[in-house]
Amino acid sequence: MKSTHKLTLTAMLMAIGTLTSHLLFIPLGIVKVFPVQHFINVLSAVLLGPYYAVAQAFGISLLRNLMGTGSVFAFPGSMIGALLAAYLFKKTNNIIFAFAGEVVGTGILGAIACYPIATLFLGKDAALFGLVPAFFISSLAGAAIGFVMLKIFMKNAAGRLEINSKL
Repeated sequence: MKSTHKLTLTAMLMAIGTLTSHLLFIPLGIVKVFPVQHFINVLSAVLLGPYYAVAQAFGISLLRNLMGTGSVFAFPGSMIGALLAAYLFKKTNNIIFAFAGEVVGTGILGAIACYPIATLFLGKDAALFGLVPAFFISSLAGAAIGFVMLKIFMKNAAGRLEINSKL
């Protein structure tokens, strides 16, 4: 896939992710559960690769925060998940590893990375126990949707050609 196509698809995914933040999120205490972000992370990890996946995760987080629909926790969570999903997919060429990378990257590593932010800005010492389950459930749901969509896409001959041509 040419870089112009990748950039265009990244921008489209950022727009979809930003616009759907008004439609589908679940507030859980100090975080907002946003499964669409994880769905988009898995798609961009497989279709675009690590650089573009992290760029779209950063872009959606930034836009959501500027619009007041996101929280500061969106940055480390989504970016770590997108990076790990894309890296594991790039190394294995297996969609299940993109799914696992998103769940582990966002649900566990991203939540742990948010702990210092929670204690610094919010003064919540027990925030880690609230962040990990919320991030894990959100990333599991969104990554599962992305996994299913990509599996359906891969059944189509054009989908296999598209994904294999970028590798």
